[in-house]
Amino acid sequence: MRFATLVMCAILAILSACASKEQKPKGLTEQEVYESAQKHMNNGSWQAAVQTLQLLEENFPFGTYGEQAQLELIYAHYRSQDYEDVIANADRFIRLHPQHRNVDYAFYMRGLASFNRESGFVGSLLGADNTDRDLGGARDSFEHFAQFIQRFPYSPYATDAQKRMVYLRNVLARYEIHVANYYFRRGAYLAAAKRGNYVVENFQEAPAVPDGLAVMAQAYYLMGMEDLAQTAVKVLTTNFPNYPALTDEGVFDQTYYLKRHRRSWFSYLTFGLFERAELAGFDTRRQYDPEFQNADAPRPNAG
Repeated sequence: MRFATLVMCAILAILSACASKEQKPKGLTEQEVYESAQKHMNNGSWQAAVQTLQLLEENFPFGTYGEQAQLELIYAHYRSQDYEDVIANADRFIRLHPQHRNVDYAFYMRGLASFNRESGFVGSLLGADNTDRDLGGARDSFEHFAQFIQRFPYSPYATDAQKRMVYLRNVLARYEIHVANYYFRRGAYLAAAKRGNYVVENFQEAPAVPDGLAVMAQAYYLMGMEDLAQTAVKVLTTNFPNYPALTDEGVFDQTYYLKRHRRSWFSYLTFGLFERAELAGFDTRRQYDPEFQNADAPRPNAG
């Protein structure tokens, strides 16, 4: 039995060696390998393109097509939806060729890969209770795009990056409100106030800002901090006078964040004394977020 195992291992080793030899571009020039990679890319055979470009790098590391192959490898990984590989290869290109004429492309693709890696989640952010989900990928993408625009404001990719940053900013701000609503349900009013304040201070142009102010007002009222609550209400009234929690006189309705279940016969018999109230939270996207109003509008193209 042991002898058979050794024989099998030997056979596998030989086959592996043969396969390795077959992968090497024996007798092919650098240009021929590069043209083969181009053929795979033109045909949409992205995995084959990745493998061929990797062979080109391994066998002609200092050749004519070396730097261009590294850039095209980033793109081939992206089209294969291997976003982690995109980020890794983009980081490597930036490290090896910081002054390259096309290094802006590597910066841009790094942000784009982070964006697409997270887009499956952020696209349905509030479809369920996602308060325990970390938006690290969205934050990474925002930072990558910010760094890219700061260094290459006139890059041909800058306009698209700016659009994606606006989208990410709105997502991150809305997530903070989502978490604040969760804290209200838990009775953690100070934590809710901090989330609202964070939105107001860090995402000033986001559609979630009026909800951030309302969160602050509600939380401060519940904690008995009247002065802070009134300050938040004053800012809310000045900038968003049509906010639904405000009366016509500009008074903040402290019961706005509550909604009641449909009353049952038991509720009527007990005059509502045992009726439970459910926290609805703050969410005025339909009023202040144009993208949410037009839910069918596509997000920026993946590129």
